[in-house]
Amino acid sequence: MKSYSLGDIANQLGLKLVGDSRCEITGLGTLSGAQAGQLSFLSNQSYIDQLAATQASAVIVEQRFADASPANVLISDQPYVSFAYASELFSSRPTVKPGVHETAYISPSAKISSSAYVGANAVIEDGVEVGDNVFVGPGTVIGSGAVIGADCVLHANVTLYHSVYLGSRVCIHSNAVIGADGFGFAFDGKKSIKIQQLGCVRIGNNVDIGAGTTIDRGAIEDTIIDQGVKIDNQVQIGHNTQVGAHTVICGCTAIAGSAKIGKYCVLGGASGMVGHLSLADGVQVSAMSLVSRSITEPGTYSSGTGQMKLSDWKRAIVRFQQLDGMARRLKELEQLTDKNLLWPGYLPGEKN
Repeated sequence: MKSYSLGDIANQLGLKLVGDSRCEITGLGTLSGAQAGQLSFLSNQSYIDQLAATQASAVIVEQRFADASPANVLISDQPYVSFAYASELFSSRPTVKPGVHETAYISPSAKISSSAYVGANAVIEDGVEVGDNVFVGPGTVIGSGAVIGADCVLHANVTLYHSVYLGSRVCIHSNAVIGADGFGFAFDGKKSIKIQQLGCVRIGNNVDIGAGTTIDRGAIEDTIIDQGVKIDNQVQIGHNTQVGAHTVICGCTAIAGSAKIGKYCVLGGASGMVGHLSLADGVQVSAMSLVSRSITEPGTYSSGTGQMKLSDWKRAIVRFQQLDGMARRLKELEQLTDKNLLWPGYLPGEKN
């Protein structure tokens, strides 16, 4: 079990400590679930009541909430960010010694750093370059000509197709597929003819890619995932898409080909984006929304209907189907009002 004094944690995170610097911290916890010996945080004022009742030995808070804590306090301008850094101290990810498992296959023309690890049944094809301190998990396949930068982690059963490029410190979780063919076909009137996907996928530094995510290679130009992008599980990114630096894409999102997404965007869970559209820097798309036209200004955007009871939703759908007729009748009313042609009992759209 990892253990740190609260003073050590304060020094490593660069935070001001109010309380006992010798307090032993052995883990992390939520305000409501933490026990003695654990460190928690408050980043949302809605949980202030939980702060007052917490059993945590220490809490990361903003200065304005320090007096409300019954425990030792670490002062932070961004408690959630500080908690993220604290989580690195208690990471339980196993360390692996460099080497190649006896069941792995490595092409004679591949270049593997002596500090890298290649797991059981992994396959590394011709011309691959694997940088320093890379972890290649069991069953992972790296196609010919791919380049893997330093300190990357490829968990079990990741597939990288040929010529994929990864920068440094990229983490890809199990069953992700990077560089498969984009969905491109030309219809000649009788059948669909495949368009060969001639580009590749280029992924920048410090990118995280979730389990089961697929990122297609470009048809002509490359698919590009810029530095610092965070992609959740089961996301589909189509060919030629460009994702700007530090954008976050939540689970089950689907992005069609040739989309251009700016920097610092957020796409909520199960959202969708039509192909050949663009998002400006700083756009946030709420969960289950469809981006059906380009967005040129930063801000938060939504589509669809909010949650309601089924009976209310059915009535709303009926009214929605009536909107076109209602709009026509309203236009008639406006025209008649302008011409002073209204009389008692007249109903637009009816013959009188």
